[in-house]
Amino acid sequence: MVQAQSRFQWRMSTAWLPNLDLLLGSAQRFTRIVDEMSGGRLKIQVHAGGEIMATGACFDACSQGTIEAFFGSSHYWTAKDPGFLWFSKVPFGPNGQGMMSWLLYGDGLKLWEEGYAPFNLLPRPGPSTGMQMAGWFRKKLGSPSAFKDLKMRIQGIGGKILGALGTIVVLTPGNEITAALERGVIDAAEWVGPHDDIRLGLPAVARYYYYPSWHEPGSTTELTFNRKAYEALPSELRYIVEYACQSVQMTGLAEYEQKNALALARLRTDFKGKVDILSLSSSTLKELRRVSEQVLRDESEKSPVGRKAYASMGKFQAQSNDWRLISEAAYQTSIAPHST
Repeated sequence: MVQAQSRFQWRMSTAWLPNLDLLLGSAQRFTRIVDEMSGGRLKIQVHAGGEIMATGACFDACSQGTIEAFFGSSHYWTAKDPGFLWFSKVPFGPNGQGMMSWLLYGDGLKLWEEGYAPFNLLPRPGPSTGMQMAGWFRKKLGSPSAFKDLKMRIQGIGGKILGALGTIVVLTPGNEITAALERGVIDAAEWVGPHDDIRLGLPAVARYYYYPSWHEPGSTTELTFNRKAYEALPSELRYIVEYACQSVQMTGLAEYEQKNALALARLRTDFKGKVDILSLSSSTLKELRRVSEQVLRDESEKSPVGRKAYASMGKFQAQSNDWRLISEAAYQTSIAPHST
């Protein structure tokens, strides 16, 4: 007698609007892998942010079991626990590859699971958006004092750091950033990187595009599941879910690297004479780092999760930096004079 295999139907909401096509594409790729590998036994329907719920509602909805999964970023939920920021983006912290190393082979994921456990949630790292940009500005930046009284759209911990420098932080929703810059409601804004920034229309409303992204050097997303729903799956389906998470970790970052490279080339051609791509000064980066270190220490003391993650990441990064300085950093420096 052949026993029928159980089938499952899940819903996944994302924390982003459809204009972030690469992130939405990663969510769709994840569900497609699960569907095909499970032979249709686990089907997950993806909903862009705002489709079945507000973009910021997916954490609570998944916690309560209204949906079985969500695709977001842990720094959105720091009102739940300030320590959650360490699992997504840390100013002057690891890049995308470094974040994944800490999460998977340091204590990162273990601490993340502990932090989400009271909410009946099981997190898994999603793809990183890679190295981002420092933002778009209507005026040139000189010294660190240029941030004083500047009205800038910037989220989370980056906003707290700039606030300490006198910046007026404005929490403009993503779909309103371009209009706010155009009307002069804000003087500057950070979004993601060249690909997403062009899609949002930012090159048309601000001339000065600064790098590097001191505040989001390796932003990492999350694929998070309602724990009861996940544990109700047979073991073979749980393995498929885990494999699909690991797959989009790789493909998502790789796609961002390729699309950002193409978008940067487009900025230099299609927007030549209209957009200036500039580096933050060394004095500005030095001051931003000094303030960041103080703010991060203060933030880490706000919860047990933050204290553990701060200590763990600091130790892990110190160890990995020794290797990076003579590997990736040395190599990139050696080829830089030959790049165009």
